[in-house]
Formats: sequence, structure tokens, C-alpha cells
Amino acid sequence: MKIAYCRVSTLEQNTARQEIAMNEVGVDIMFVEKASGKNTDRPELKKMLTYARNGDILYIESISRLARSVKDLLNIVELLKAKNVGLISLKENFDTMTPQGKFMLTIFAALAELERETTLQRQAEGISAAKMAGLRFGRPIQVLPDNFKAVISEWKNGKVNAVEAMKKLRMKKTTFYKAIKEM
Repeated sequence: MKIAYCRVSTLEQNTARQEIAMNEVGVDIMFVEKASGKNTDRPELKKMLTYARNGDILYIESISRLARSVKDLLNIVELLKAKNVGLISLKENFDTMTPQGKFMLTIFAALAELERETTLQRQAEGISAAKMAGLRFGRPIQVLPDNFKAVISEWKNGKVNAVEAMKKLRMKKTTFYKAIKEM
């Protein structure tokens, strides 16, 4: 039986392109989900792995849809191999039922992991650069109460403690300290 696994990372994305490709190869059943590939804790992936039987062939659009780490991908492939299930990736054009396909799988898995790690590194660098440029992250503080400066003055002079100041301002602890930090 031909089975397929399709995945996108976010709810805003859709699997239509992958599903069309799977229909073109004539799969019998599709397991589709919207979940991050950062690990294997995905309901449809688990269903597919349970469903796959001796002699089945699993089709994926690309290995990045199945797993984002070499370790996870190779573990999934080992599970499939133990069940005598083949794996065919359309994008990378390999078939794990051949020695060359098994070799290519390992190379492409390493490339997929590198791509994910590079993306995360760039994201972290972008956030760091934005912070250094003075951009703020998180929720903006709403308009401060009219009595904010007076209450903060009382607090700084020791007339009220922080808890009393927060109550007077009707602010939560995190908002209170964030507002003070930004003053």
C-alpha cells in the first residue's frame, strides 16, 4: 500500500502542494498535520508509524516534512525498516529500498538539520541586532495611570512598599517593574 505523510509547521500554512504531489503518485492513504518538525511528538506521525505495515511504501514530499534532525529522521527510518516499509522522498528523489537511497537519505538528513540550525541562528542574531538597535519586544506597556509618577515617588522615598504601589496603580508585578525600567 502507498501511504503518505504531509506536514507544515504552522496553522497559517497549508499542505495543498504536498497533497497534490501525493495524489499524483497515487497514494492510498494520507496522514496530514500542522505541527513543528522539531521533534517526533506529532499525532499524525505516530498514527502513520502505527498504521504502516510490511511491504507498504511511505511517500513524503521532502525529508524536512518528516523530521528536522538527523537523529529523528534516522530513528523514523529504522522504525520503518523494522516493519519492512520503504520510504520515498519526491523532492530529494531517493528510495530507501536501494543502497544508494539509504546513503542519500543520510546526506539529505544532515542538510535538513543544518538548514534548521542555520535558520535558528539567524533568527537569534536578528533578535540580538534588533535589541541593540533599541527595538522593543513583547507587549507594549499600556498608557500609564495619571498618578504613576506620584506613586513611584512615594515608593522610591519609602512611604509605600512595592506591593502597595502596585495596588495603587492597579498594575501587575511584571508591568510595574517594566514601567519603572522604561522610565
